[in-house]
Amino acid sequence: MPTQSHRSAQPGWSLERRNPSFLRALMPLWGWLYHFYFRVQTDGWQHVSPQGQVLLVGSHNGGLAAPDMFMMMYDWFRLFGADRPIYGLMHPSVWKGAPLVGQLAAEAGAVVAHPKMAIAAFDQGASVLVYPGGAKDVFRPYALRHKICLGGNQAFVKLALRKNIPIVPLISYGAHETLIVLADVYEQVQHLHQWGMPWLLGIDPEVFPIYLGLPWGVAIGPLPNIPLPVPIHTRVCPPIMFERYGQEAASDRGYVNACYNLVCAQMQQALNDLVLTVQAND
Repeated sequence: MPTQSHRSAQPGWSLERRNPSFLRALMPLWGWLYHFYFRVQTDGWQHVSPQGQVLLVGSHNGGLAAPDMFMMMYDWFRLFGADRPIYGLMHPSVWKGAPLVGQLAAEAGAVVAHPKMAIAAFDQGASVLVYPGGAKDVFRPYALRHKICLGGNQAFVKLALRKNIPIVPLISYGAHETLIVLADVYEQVQHLHQWGMPWLLGIDPEVFPIYLGLPWGVAIGPLPNIPLPVPIHTRVCPPIMFERYGQEAASDRGYVNACYNLVCAQMQQALNDLVLTVQAND
């Protein structure tokens, strides 16, 4: 584990690397993708106040490209400006396996997915964005595209309870069709690391998908992809507030589990409603 001084020298361990000018430079590209490539339709942003802090908790789709995540980011900065601080939690191995990607991500507001970084962001008055399901979420098989997958990761619940911050769920429809995940064969290949299996960016993502998509045609493993130009619908759900907050609530395993299940249930119901709405209008 890096020391505190060593951490502060790394982009993902510093809140100071976030660069609003860099974000503003990205907006024209994101805007083109938003309006012309993915033809995004969105709703629910009235649930995010122009002031205050939130913990945005999302379910994302579409492989490593995760286009719905970036379209959500575009909407945030389009509505609230690049100067309103928000930090996204990202897997710590990215900075080791792809330093340039990590540096650029840090300028866009990415920090290491560690409770200390999320707490530091909240302590500075910022909001936080997290996708707890990680690779299991973005690479879940096509048959599960309408299922919320947060991977059993309850750290975000403990964070919300400890800091008394509302959880605002993010869901989407369509992004999982920007590539078609046929199956996840992780259980069949996980032993291959003993034979030098080169996990992407040095990360064992606990998934090993077989998918159809660009540029590979058929891809085996968690490879980067170019998303297909499929229309995406995003939705910001009403904030979720719990009955109890504070360190005692965050340390109560049973209560944390109940809160986690509540978030999953409300996100699943919201996704069910979004799917029905979009399909009825198609």
